[in-house]
Amino acid sequence: MQTEIDGFLDFIIVEKGYSRHTHAAYRNDLAQFLDYLIGSGVVSWASVSRRYLSDYVLYLRERGYVHSTVARKMAAVRSFFKFLVADGILLENPTDAVESLQVKRRLPHPLSPTEVAQLLLEAGASHDPRSQRDSAILELMYATGMRASEVIRLRIDAIDLDEGTVRCIGKGDKERILPLYERAISIIEVYLERGRPGLLKDGECETLFLNHRGKPLSRQGLYLIVKEHGAAAGIRRNVTPHMLRHSFATHLLDGGAGLREVQHLLGHSSISTTQIYTEVSTRRQRAVYDRAHPRA
Repeated sequence: MQTEIDGFLDFIIVEKGYSRHTHAAYRNDLAQFLDYLIGSGVVSWASVSRRYLSDYVLYLRERGYVHSTVARKMAAVRSFFKFLVADGILLENPTDAVESLQVKRRLPHPLSPTEVAQLLLEAGASHDPRSQRDSAILELMYATGMRASEVIRLRIDAIDLDEGTVRCIGKGDKERILPLYERAISIIEVYLERGRPGLLKDGECETLFLNHRGKPLSRQGLYLIVKEHGAAAGIRRNVTPHMLRHSFATHLLDGGAGLREVQHLLGHSSISTTQIYTEVSTRRQRAVYDRAHPRA
């Protein structure tokens, strides 16, 4: 049974182009499922019936897993059985007889344009190398909507100041070219000319954003930078890198950008993932309407 799991894990990396993070999540979820089945006396995938699947859901809930985690684990199981059917190992998918767990979507909570302006203004208030780095990071993230993992992986040669673009490697190693507005270009240019040389220690690191030791900035380091500047700007929420991504997408839609364009800029493989920002944008417009219309 483990052999089929290994085949599926190879499939999602080689043919589907899933990230290492997603691969690890599927591996862990399927390993847990297999342990449960072996403990229940199951010796082949063909023996897995609806009853085993329903009992597994109860097993997870009894161990305190929240609804969204149970849904994610069952989604991994469902994808695996779909693979087994497609590969001819099974004739029927037993998960077809089990209702999908419906998870209530959590709407993103973007910053307002005013809060973003406060954040970027505060980050650019000083002119030492670290401040120039922080200002470049925050301006870049709001200009592009890049994920934290994408930002810390950027190399110097990913930035094209003449064209006003940045080359981003996203999930599944998929590349996308993102535009930069003029202010972001200027601030990144200052960082490259003055800030980064002040942080660089050995002169050999090609990573764009460096920590105070001259090494590539970590994900945790990026998180702390955003959080600290958010607090310093007087924003009464814990500002995170992903909140800047939410803000980027919502503000574009508020400004009239098309859903397909925003999907491409965010690097979403499915437009359904991007559509959640449409709901956020609609709710914001409704709130403005309710405040402004004399009969509302």
